[in-house]
Amino acid sequence: MDSPTSNGLSRRHFVGAAAALTISGAAGSSAPVAAARPARAAFVRRAGERLMLGARRYRYVGTNMWYAAFLPSEGKPDGSDRLRRELDRLAALGVDNIRLLGSGELSPLTNSVRPAFRDRTAHYNQTLLRGLDLTLAEMGRRGMRAVLYLTNFWEWSGGMMTYRSWVNGGQYINNNDPAHPWPEFADVSSEFYAMPKAVAMYHAYVRSLVGRTNSVTGRRYADDPAIMAWQLANEPRPGGGTAVGERHMSAYRQWIDASARLIHRLDPNHLVSTGSEGTQGCLDSDACVIGAHRFASIDYLTAHIWPQNWSWADPKDLAGSWPTVERNTRAYFARQVALARQLGKPLVIEEFGFPRDGGSFDPSATTAWKDRFYALIHDLALADMRAGGPVAGTNFWAWGGEGRARHADHHFVNGDGSFMGDPPHEPQGWYSVLAGDSTEAEIRRASAAVRTLR
Repeated sequence: MDSPTSNGLSRRHFVGAAAALTISGAAGSSAPVAAARPARAAFVRRAGERLMLGARRYRYVGTNMWYAAFLPSEGKPDGSDRLRRELDRLAALGVDNIRLLGSGELSPLTNSVRPAFRDRTAHYNQTLLRGLDLTLAEMGRRGMRAVLYLTNFWEWSGGMMTYRSWVNGGQYINNNDPAHPWPEFADVSSEFYAMPKAVAMYHAYVRSLVGRTNSVTGRRYADDPAIMAWQLANEPRPGGGTAVGERHMSAYRQWIDASARLIHRLDPNHLVSTGSEGTQGCLDSDACVIGAHRFASIDYLTAHIWPQNWSWADPKDLAGSWPTVERNTRAYFARQVALARQLGKPLVIEEFGFPRDGGSFDPSATTAWKDRFYALIHDLALADMRAGGPVAGTNFWAWGGEGRARHADHHFVNGDGSFMGDPPHEPQGWYSVLAGDSTEAEIRRASAAVRTLR
C-alpha cells in the first residue's frame, strides 16, 4: 500500500506431517524429510496475456496480509494458531492468493515496523524467516498461493530509504515530515536505484530468501508451488515529482530488469512482477509503465486503486463522492487493462481499499460503501475475465481478521502484536476487512463467480 496523503499523490501440495510443527519445533534438531521436486505443471506460469496453472487459466480472488509471517514466533503458539485461523477464514471465503511481506529492514524511520527481517549487516532474522516458512507451509496445505514482495518504496517496513541510509552515513527523511513536504520523500527514496552499494545489499537479501529451504517442509522456496510470484518491491516509483522521476528513470528501469533477471536465474519456476501501482505510481505516464514492464524478465503487470488516498472519495461523504469514485475507478481500471494489452501481459489488481462508513476506524462501524467499492472492482475484473482479457486476479487490501487496534487513538505501537491489515503508519482499522464484516459476503460472491470461469 502507498503512503496516505491528502493530495492524492502518495499511496495443493502435501507438505507432510512436519507442517503441523510449531516454529520452535521446526528449528529443533530433527531435520525435515526432503521434499521431492514438484512437476513444472504445479507452478503458475505465463502464456501471453494469461496466467496458467496446468492447462487451465489461473484466476483468483485474493487478499493482502502483509503481517502473515509476523504472527507465528518462537514461544508464542497463539500467533501460529491465529495464523491458521485466519487462513481457514480466508479459505472459507474462497480466497486462495495472498500477497505478503517477505522482507523488512531494521530502520530508524518513524512508523517502521519491528521486528525486521534484516539489519544493515548480513544478519537475517531467523525467527521471522521461520514465521514465513510456517506461513508458506500452511498456505500450501490449503491450496493457497503467495506473492512475496522483497522490499518497500515506503517507510513502514524500512524499505528503500533505509537501504539508502545504510550506505550514505545514516542520512534519511521521514515520510509526511512537514520539513520535507511531498514529493520530497518519494524523490529521495528513489535515489536508491542508482546507489550500487544499496542495491547490492538488497540483492544479497534476495539471493538468501529466494535460495532459502523451508524449515517446516524441507522444500526449497524455488521449488514450492505455494509461491506464485516474487515481487521486486511494494510500489516502487521512479520518483515523486516528474522532473526527478524522469531523471531517475534509467536507473529505475535498470534496477527492475537486473533484479528480475537475478530472481529468474535463482528460481526458474516462479513469476516475477514489479509491485507497481500502475500509472498513478509512474508519473501518471503510460510510457513510464510500458518502459518499466516491457522486459522479458517481468511476467505480469500490477495496479493499485486507492480512492480516498487519491482524493476521489470523501470519507465523511462517501455517498456524495461515490459518482467520482465510480467514474475514476472505471477509467483507471480501463487504462491499466489497455497497457497490459499493449504489452501482451497479464494484469493483477493487487491492491484496492476503501474506508468504513463515515470514515470510522471502529470495528463496529458498518461497511456498506466498502462493500459497494469491492463489488465494483470485482465486477470489472469478472467482466474482463469473461471477455478473455488480461485480468488474472484481484487482491483486496487488506485482511485484518480477528485483529483489533490496541489503543483508543487507533495508532500502532511496535510490540502491539495484534496485527491488522493496516500497516503501522496508518490508523488501525482504516482499510482492514475484519472477521464478521459484511464485506465477507461480497468476497465470497466474487470468489464463487471466478471459480465458475476455471
